[in-house]
Amino acid sequence: MDSAHTDTGFRVTDLVAYFAGRWGLDRKIVDSTGAGMATLTGVASFTAEDDALVYRESGTLVMGEYQGPATRVLHFRVRGPGLADVHFDHGGFFHDLDLRDGRWSVRHPCRDDLYRGEVVIHGLDDWCQVWIVTGPAKSYTSTTAFRRMSVEDET
Repeated sequence: MDSAHTDTGFRVTDLVAYFAGRWGLDRKIVDSTGAGMATLTGVASFTAEDDALVYRESGTLVMGEYQGPATRVLHFRVRGPGLADVHFDHGGFFHDLDLRDGRWSVRHPCRDDLYRGEVVIHGLDDWCQVWIVTGPAKSYTSTTAFRRMSVEDET
């Protein structure tokens, strides 16, 4: 894997090699006042399939009185060293990604709401993703920490 640490993040040029495998995930969602809205604890995996690196997450969502399973699938279509276009499972475009500097900011409009995201690669075994969502229908921040799972974590 071709990666190096910088002041802004851990550079990633080989997305498939970096992300491949299973990652523990811990997500916290807070409203605009900072009050907790939800948590998700689970596992994310990246698998090379056809023309994409497929991201699958599954875990337990706790939101108010609700506690139950949650899943998500995204397709990272690698288009160069450290570069990908991220698509929803239904095929629609979500956002671009450029991790050659170890950090990437992105904007995604969703109807009248705006998702402002940032991905930061901290090192070989951990990274995070933050989404700040604002608009008439939504107002929250979702922060997800990822840590590479070891063989011991998987048993």
